[in-house]
Amino acid sequence: MPSIHHHISTLRAALNSYRGQQDSKQCIALVPTMGNLHEGHLELVKLAKQHADIVVVSIFVNPTQFGVGEDFDSYPRTLDADVAKLATVDADYVFAPSIDEMYPVLPPPTSVRAGEITTQLCGQSRPNHFDGVGIVVSKLFNIVQPEVAVFGQKDYQQLAIIQQIVRDLSYPIEIIGAPIVRAADGLALSSRNQYLTEDERNIAPVLHQELQRLAEQLMQGQHLEQGLAPLLTETRARITEADFKIDYLEVKTAQLDSLETDGASASFDGNQQELVILVAAWLGRARLLDNQLVTVKLP
Repeated sequence: MPSIHHHISTLRAALNSYRGQQDSKQCIALVPTMGNLHEGHLELVKLAKQHADIVVVSIFVNPTQFGVGEDFDSYPRTLDADVAKLATVDADYVFAPSIDEMYPVLPPPTSVRAGEITTQLCGQSRPNHFDGVGIVVSKLFNIVQPEVAVFGQKDYQQLAIIQQIVRDLSYPIEIIGAPIVRAADGLALSSRNQYLTEDERNIAPVLHQELQRLAEQLMQGQHLEQGLAPLLTETRARITEADFKIDYLEVKTAQLDSLETDGASASFDGNQQELVILVAAWLGRARLLDNQLVTVKLP
């Protein structure tokens, strides 16, 4: 079973034993989570084990990244079950702090803001969400001091923001993006999937199916014939007809630049470009995220 720590001081003391002399130093990886773990989280731990000697999994439902009216109070907290699952993938440490341990003052007067990248996509409907992500991830990096940290690509914007924070704050940490883990019918695994009713769960795979359809249209060059906007309009209509309420459906460069910007044009490779289709949509109580990378021809 992994060793469980609820206090910063005891976790730091435990990890210090691995930092020794250079010839005996062991690589530490961090996998940040909010708990209520599923197979997608366990895949993050498995990937971390491939890149490090010691894996620390944090379990903390972070209040600073929840907005007013969001599901902070009802977010599932299942520490005992989470620890049992982590034992099956050989996680070494679990860091499960209290809110008071992480935030002596709440809300914290200090913030970590990543600028313009946070104002698009999820940032439009959750304007303070990524400020909360920024401070909690920065604190975890300082507490654990890992050489490696693993994040899922399902939260594509979050991953891009964390990569930017690591670059700009000069954290000596390698950020690894883990591929999306999906159910057999294609639905991206998420703790919030449990909010779906049985009927909604049957509908939910439509989201990924429509991303795949749009990706195929782009690969076939249909955006060159009729423009990107009509393809997005048609995709939005099909998703809406399936009873989703769309937050956003957009196509960006892989670096999350808008396609119209000079920055995007400057990154073109000949007449091809790697793009990412991103979607967030409500189905009942569940806000579902998904994305699909695709390489396309550009005019």
